[in-house]
Amino acid sequence: MSIEVRPATRFADVRTMVGPKRPDANVCWCLSYRLPSKENLALSATARGERVKKLCREDPPPGVLAYDGDEVVGWAGVHPRADTGFAANRRIPHIDDLDVWSVWCIRVRPGHRGQGISHQLLDGAVAFARENGAPAIEGYPVDNKGEKVDLTMAYVGTRALFLKAGFRKAADTTSVLNGFPRVLMRLDLS
Repeated sequence: MSIEVRPATRFADVRTMVGPKRPDANVCWCLSYRLPSKENLALSATARGERVKKLCREDPPPGVLAYDGDEVVGWAGVHPRADTGFAANRRIPHIDDLDVWSVWCIRVRPGHRGQGISHQLLDGAVAFARENGAPAIEGYPVDNKGEKVDLTMAYVGTRALFLKAGFRKAADTTSVLNGFPRVLMRLDLS
């Protein structure tokens, strides 16, 4: 298996990874952290997908996709923190004034999990941020200390995943997900 990670410019592939089975469903579409809270809450049904379609046409697009040949098998939401909900998040601290990027969601399709694709997605998100001039990149994974994380909450990643990618713990947060504390992990790209 040869995985290639590319910018998320193909809306159909983003829809495969984060869209609902019904286009009118009010699901995340990976917008809950990407957009300011008010805008995210105001979008409903098909407007959510239309907003993602617009994001896919922006430069930079809203994240990266992993491909096994022509088949999309993974997604990572990554963008400048200033353009995300983390810009004003009170539970995730700002440790300095750098124009850092945030990676907030890592998702691998069923049938492709357990093959290291999340590691490749995180590496691809780092490369994408670096190529777009980011001085550093942050993630906000759970510190699960090796305990099992519920699959629906695993999208933020684990501290171990980020450590393996070269990130270091930069700060504690007051955010908790699935009973686990989240930590701020950072990788300097300068």
